[in-house]
Amino acid sequence: MSHGTDKDVSGYWKANVRIIIGCLIVWAICSLGFAVLLRPALMGITFMGTDLGLWFGQQGAILTFVALIFFYAWRMNRLDKEYGVEEE
Repeated sequence: MSHGTDKDVSGYWKANVRIIIGCLIVWAICSLGFAVLLRPALMGITFMGTDLGLWFGQQGAILTFVALIFFYAWRMNRLDKEYGVEEE
């Protein structure tokens, strides 16, 4: 990126921050929203042998976090290629 213009650098970081914010929103909705705040509403829904709110607290939030790690790596590789800063 050292050979890019200020506009390229600014666009790259704006896109990067947008991806990070999107991932954080999904993570917060899943871990805080479903597992804590909406747990009473999800108690009547059975999923994999337990209520959905408990499942999100024990497994769903972790699986979502792992999925977000893979998504972020995949999306950043695409963004790096788009701006010509991919690893060789």
